[in-house]
Amino acid sequence: MSFEIPSDLNPALVGLAWLRGRWEGSGYLEWPGQEKIRFAQQVDFSDNGGDYLHYLAQAFEVDAHGKPTSPLFMETGFWRPLPDATVDVVMCSPDGFAEVWYGKLQPGRVDLTTDAVVRSPDAKVAYTAGRRLYGTVEGKLMYSFDRATDDIALRPYVWATLVRA
Repeated sequence: MSFEIPSDLNPALVGLAWLRGRWEGSGYLEWPGQEKIRFAQQVDFSDNGGDYLHYLAQAFEVDAHGKPTSPLFMETGFWRPLPDATVDVVMCSPDGFAEVWYGKLQPGRVDLTTDAVVRSPDAKVAYTAGRRLYGTVEGKLMYSFDRATDDIALRPYVWATLVRA
């Protein structure tokens, strides 16, 4: 993992410094009863001097040539590392979800599990729980998102490989 930790980075963010910046790439979304979808994605992890990272992820369906055709999903939130090498993450989506995640920080890796999922009355899916893994492999950011709903147990849902833009 080669990256430089800026001298003005809030010391609380050192454990998440490897995530900072823009990442772009592609992945897949698959769920029972739905066709597998290939997507393009852009993820930004940014800081403003505070003790948290701002997170913004956008994904787009793509055509046969990999060109984005329509929005697929979007989420935003805040990643806050804690002194005991854990992290709290709060995310929300325009699909009617707000999530609180917690997890363990390791060099170049974060494992997250939902503590709470809150849905609006008109949420697109009866999403109830999730698990995510973010990690770097040979300079690439790879992640997976497993999801559970009212009627389907926790299972793989989204996975992608991204490179620094």
